[in-house]
Amino acid sequence: MKVYSIFKSIQGEGLTIGAPTAFIRTSGCPLRCTYCDTPQAFDKGEQMTIEIIMAKVAKLKCTHVCLTGGEPLAQKDSPRLLKKLLDDGYQVVLETNGAMPLDDMPCVENLTISMDIKCPSSGESEKMLFQNIELLGPTDQLKFIIVDDADYSYAKEVIEKYSPKCEIILTPVGGKNLKSLAEKVLKDGLDVRVLPQLHKFIWGDEDNR
Repeated sequence: MKVYSIFKSIQGEGLTIGAPTAFIRTSGCPLRCTYCDTPQAFDKGEQMTIEIIMAKVAKLKCTHVCLTGGEPLAQKDSPRLLKKLLDDGYQVVLETNGAMPLDDMPCVENLTISMDIKCPSSGESEKMLFQNIELLGPTDQLKFIIVDDADYSYAKEVIEKYSPKCEIILTPVGGKNLKSLAEKVLKDGLDVRVLPQLHKFIWGDEDNR
């Protein structure tokens, strides 16, 4: 597998926000979102075997592991790595961009699928596989990055149309300016979570991940 980095940090997003986590950031992504904060992972990285990756993760001594990117599911060996992590007892979050099929993902207690739906401002909303939403269960999460009112309206339409069975998370682009989004959610009575990107508050935009 081609890996950009393996590192230990605080989970900045989603339901395990704040938890010390070992991150495996794979290289490569089929999307080019306008607001992507990790373009350095598009093509940089080094080839690693599953065994080398597992050894590096073990040294970080974390219960939580996040397989992220780039886009992990764009690499053919990611399912094998995922199975190894789960078999070894890690609590795993798989971050995926909404444009990759989830049909073959295992349904186990220690796996959380964290799937994005890209809103119009991303420039990639037409590539979403909405059938994936039906495959998400109570332990998973569906995320929307909100840039403007058009994105917010789009997210509401998707939520109403597909009625996800998982937790729904709305995050402002950049991960910090929460007030406007929170006020919209409260006014509309949406059953979602408004969450920041915690790492942006701690480390700003520096590439420590």
